Amino acid sequence: MKSSVTELEDNKVKLNVEIDAADFEPHVDEAFKRLAKEVRLPGFRPGKAPRKLLEARLGVGYAREDALREALPDYYADAIAEHEVDAIAPPEIDITGGQEEGNITFDAVVEVRPQITVAGYNSLRVEVPNPALSDEEIQDQIDRVRMPHAELSEVDRAAADDDHVVMDITSKLGEEELPGLTTTDYDYVVGSNAVGIDAIDENLRGAKAGDTKEFTAEHPDPDEENEISFVIEVKTVKESVLPEFTDEFVSENTDFATVEDFRADLDVQMGNVKREQVGMAVNDKTAEALAQLVEIEVPEALVQTEMQNRIQDLSMRLQGQGLSLEQYLGFSGMSPEDFTEQIREGAEQAAKCDLALRAIVEAEKIEATDADLDEEFERLAVAFGQDSSLIRGQLESAGQLKAVRSDLEIRKALDTLAETVEIVDEDGNPIDRADLELIEVEESADEVSEEE
Repeated sequence: MKSSVTELEDNKVKLNVEIDAADFEPHVDEAFKRLAKEVRLPGFRPGKAPRKLLEARLGVGYAREDALREALPDYYADAIAEHEVDAIAPPEIDITGGQEEGNITFDAVVEVRPQITVAGYNSLRVEVPNPALSDEEIQDQIDRVRMPHAELSEVDRAAADDDHVVMDITSKLGEEELPGLTTTDYDYVVGSNAVGIDAIDENLRGAKAGDTKEFTAEHPDPDEENEISFVIEVKTVKESVLPEFTDEFVSENTDFATVEDFRADLDVQMGNVKREQVGMAVNDKTAEALAQLVEIEVPEALVQTEMQNRIQDLSMRLQGQGLSLEQYLGFSGMSPEDFTEQIREGAEQAAKCDLALRAIVEAEKIEATDADLDEEFERLAVAFGQDSSLIRGQLESAGQLKAVRSDLEIRKALDTLAETVEIVDEDGNPIDRADLELIEVEESADEVSEEE
């Protein structure tokens, strides 16, 4: 096979491919064998009719057409690989010779990934949450431990979020009472949205014992057009009184002996979670900032591919939860149009970031080593429960090793960039990367003895 490539406008190239007639002949012979199984000739069993008889009956052109249909994709793929054409869309193929006899020639015009340069990637600045735990975050966690042991105390004030309201509630759809939303002495936590109707919480906020609230609300079922009418009689308002967070409380209700021990562990465990989240945010924000440096319009083919990948990924995750994409849209209240627009927006940014990272790989001469590949195969082996050598063999036979290496180089570029960008918090204060490092959790003596 001979092939050449010519650059065209609009990020396209044209491949010119020529296949020697002798090299193509085995494909024609295979085509005749397929036709022999389909064509019924008197005196011959299916698949046993000789080629010369089929040629006389059907003509060579019929078999060559079938052979071209079967073999052309492989010849095209070989030409793409030979010239390292980074195609991003299906090709437009034009067979220019050999339909009846002789050498096969065809042209393939295909859109390729644009190669760009990005300026300013070495001076990016990203804003992320401060990794230090705030007093509010620590207190919230302490309150979560105290809450199960809280006692309710009746108050003579307006209800607020987290208060318990004891109420009689009557609901009607038209003139028909709704049994599921009609009851007496119902203990309801304000702000919990326990029945999925925001209007209930909205009307309970600010209500006092003895108040009666009458209002209407949209039905939680989106297919139901009629509104529900409510009458709520507030009987009592109670607040949760949390126990004191003392050493005694800690020792009785946690795995720690003192408040100091509890807070020290909180600083490590909860702090590590936040540091890890902020570290991930640095990568995400770096990708966003990098995408903004791309000035060209992203090819539609790249956007569509990214959209399909995102939808497929979401569908698989939903399937693991026993949900369909249609059910997800119904629960979220999002229209198919809004969903598509949201997916598209993210896909465009991801495609821009990918182009920019490829440009950085080229500019910085970033390479994925054989050791990087081995590490990636080990990671995939753990993820899929297979042997790493088997995964490597599968990717190699599918011609995907170059793509894997490219993905690793892109990942390296993003990691390298995320390590050099300027990081600040919401107030513009610089963040030291040392503050994002996870604190190693020390094993207790009991845990060590159990392992031994």
